[in-house]
Amino acid sequence: MTAHLLTRRSLLAAGAGLSVAFMGRSASADDALAGRKLIVVICRGGMDGLSVSPPIGDPDYAGLRRGIAIPSEAALRLDDTFALHPSLAAIHTMARQGEARIVPAMASPDRARSHFEAQDVLETGAAGVYATDSGWLNRSLSAMGDRRVPALSVGATSPLIMRGPVQTGAWSPGRASEKSSRLPSLLMDLYAGDPLLGPAFAQGLETEAMAKATMVDMSKAPPPGYAGGGLAGLQRQGQASAKRIGQTVAGFMMQPEGPQLVALSAEGFDTHANQGAAQGQLANRLAYLDSLAEGLREGLGAQWSKTVVVFATEFGRTARINGTGGTDHGTGSTAILLGGALKKGGIVGDWPTLKENALFEGRDTRPSIDSRALFKGLLADHMGIDRRALDTTVFPDSAGVAPVLGLV
Repeated sequence: MTAHLLTRRSLLAAGAGLSVAFMGRSASADDALAGRKLIVVICRGGMDGLSVSPPIGDPDYAGLRRGIAIPSEAALRLDDTFALHPSLAAIHTMARQGEARIVPAMASPDRARSHFEAQDVLETGAAGVYATDSGWLNRSLSAMGDRRVPALSVGATSPLIMRGPVQTGAWSPGRASEKSSRLPSLLMDLYAGDPLLGPAFAQGLETEAMAKATMVDMSKAPPPGYAGGGLAGLQRQGQASAKRIGQTVAGFMMQPEGPQLVALSAEGFDTHANQGAAQGQLANRLAYLDSLAEGLREGLGAQWSKTVVVFATEFGRTARINGTGGTDHGTGSTAILLGGALKKGGIVGDWPTLKENALFEGRDTRPSIDSRALFKGLLADHMGIDRRALDTTVFPDSAGVAPVLGLV
């Protein structure tokens, strides 16, 4: 998969997908925004923050998590309280170099624990569900006015976060369309409490996710480099594919008039059953994210110093393990920040702890940061959008949500 030269008037094939003209005016050479890049990855399904950044120093962590607790000897330590999941080795290396930080207790304003409602609020940036049909990243382009920069959505369909009045580029590394993407989540929720169907369905979804990640058509010959090995082979190939996707997206961004804002999605984080600890269903999906991050960093080269990447999810998972070896829909989760433009530092926000009286509604990680506050801070510091536009245009009726500043 190779990156092609993209201009605003170009219309060309790229890999298995399509790249279209980037709309908007590129920042001029003397513009403070020149070369700055922001990549937002939506991790769909409710990514489990207590496994992404296990608080191994919290005395209540192991007791709540039991069989899915990340062992302290396997965890990739960040400080006395937090570590990273062992599948996030590349991101851990970035953290040690001051290029990665975690936000361990973040949530959108939504508290319904519904995938579709929570994803809507996360991506529209509104205070409530279905309040608008445009995404906050698209409205950010409008808020830049004459300083508007090119943008790109990656995937078979444009994610809601990038939809809106400003036309953007689009590229898909896989199929041109997805069939009933909501059905697996609905079925996963339906089978969540079934000790037989829950784990079986989770395993089937994991196999399907790995096949999609590798873009393997099982009725045809396997792709070059695929060495077999069943699910393990698909997992390895999926990670290689994720890294290539990261490198390709970086290649687009490196072009003279390439996109400076990018949005893409990663699926498969609805781990009601068979979640696993250091290995298992979630470990495989996190390895995919890690490879994607590695590909972006390598592909951007020197431009990494002007880049911020955000991994965010619609909600977290319950603090306690459930009866099928997984976790159910929760509230607070972990966001991951990457990039050479980040300032070095520790965790972002306060850690509420996992004490019984500190859990949200007695079951979830209590959020200490509103997702809009994090996004506002990055848009203000990194992309130069003023506070009034952030409070009214980008995140409507959010003047009471102060941006988290000083991260870049």
